[in-house]
Amino acid sequence: MSFNALEEKGLPIEKQVRNWHQIIGKPYNKTEVDCYTRTRQILMNGIEIEAWGFKHQLNRFVMDNNDKELIAQISRIEDSQQTSANWMGPADQSVLETTLGYEQVAVDLTAWMAQNEPDEYVKETFDFGLLEDFDHLYRYSQFAYMVEGVEPSDIVQGQTDVIIGRPTQHHHNCNALRIRKHYDKNTAHPQTKVNILTLLSGEQQTHNYYAEHGFMCGDHVLRETYAEIKDVEEEHVTMYESLIDPTETMWEKFLIHEFTEVCNYYTCMEDEVDDRIKKVWELFLDIELGHLKIAADLFKKYEKRDPEEIIGTEIVIPCRFLSQKEYVSKVLEREVNKRLIKDGKYTVINKLPEDWASYKVQEKQNEISSPSENAIRLAGIYHNRDIVDAGKELEEKETEILAKGLQSKGLADNTVMPDELEKMIKKHEKMEKKQEELI
Repeated sequence: MSFNALEEKGLPIEKQVRNWHQIIGKPYNKTEVDCYTRTRQILMNGIEIEAWGFKHQLNRFVMDNNDKELIAQISRIEDSQQTSANWMGPADQSVLETTLGYEQVAVDLTAWMAQNEPDEYVKETFDFGLLEDFDHLYRYSQFAYMVEGVEPSDIVQGQTDVIIGRPTQHHHNCNALRIRKHYDKNTAHPQTKVNILTLLSGEQQTHNYYAEHGFMCGDHVLRETYAEIKDVEEEHVTMYESLIDPTETMWEKFLIHEFTEVCNYYTCMEDEVDDRIKKVWELFLDIELGHLKIAADLFKKYEKRDPEEIIGTEIVIPCRFLSQKEYVSKVLEREVNKRLIKDGKYTVINKLPEDWASYKVQEKQNEISSPSENAIRLAGIYHNRDIVDAGKELEEKETEILAKGLQSKGLADNTVMPDELEKMIKKHEKMEKKQEELI
């Protein structure tokens, strides 16, 4: 269904306050929950964190006290929405289990957006980031299995492949190279604006989650891995936010934030399979339609323009959480050797200049070892191979993918090379065959 969100009244702000029983609902059961209910919960937590933080930034520049009070009321409501979304997660879901959920969000969200993004340059940027989050899911899966005995399929439920991507040690860049070309706010499609803000919100909360929970791990290599991947998420936030036109006014951004929330809650409401949680998304959509009306009124007051110029007349769909295996595999095989260079451009490994700015960063950060490479080494020691959860055809290409994605320069000393990985795979296959014979 398509509709013009600006024509909807939504729930008035004075009716949006909820009691604590309503705010803190019953968490989902981690052993029964659909994996995409979990990803929706994680994503909307991130959307609300971004929305809440933005309004506090906005209110530091608002002169009119009546408008300031109105924005303050909205930020309070959105803080309670964030609480509701985040508290859906159960207490017995470990940090590592939740982390696999975060990375499944990143992979399937980015892949869906890339296929539904009207701006080809933005799509290229999504594809690039996709392969990095894909590798993060793989690295964390090693630890989930080694530390807690959690199979990747326990969390991703076979919807997302878990196998090597662009090696995490190569994600560390001179952060200036992460800056991409921004869209033109006057010609960009509302879909592009919503896509970028949605993905940016997700990546930002992933960074924050790792920053707040990585130190809690008892295993030192896992602690280091959280720190390493947190660093990459910082780069992702830099990369995605740079796609936004910096000439957008604060009132334009306010409008886009509220529209993004409306679009995401609408999609959650349509797709949710848990009836109890679906009702939460329905309520939050009604709340956000009320916020959008306020944002539109303030936009007209300060900008003297029609909000439709910014967000159009139809709702857009930021993401349908569906399995993206086929698309991700194609991007993986085609672009695992892709790299960032100056002026918002891309190249491949064998065309990198000798003075590529990221070499210095990688050589310094990896000079002792790369924690993410130790993830595979430890899995090899304890389980004779890495932990993967992918189709046979993709698994058979794992060594080939690694060989294509590795640089010859800037490598950590503990890098698992393709020939080593191949030996691990063959050793594992031999052991499996022996076990089958014994049975």
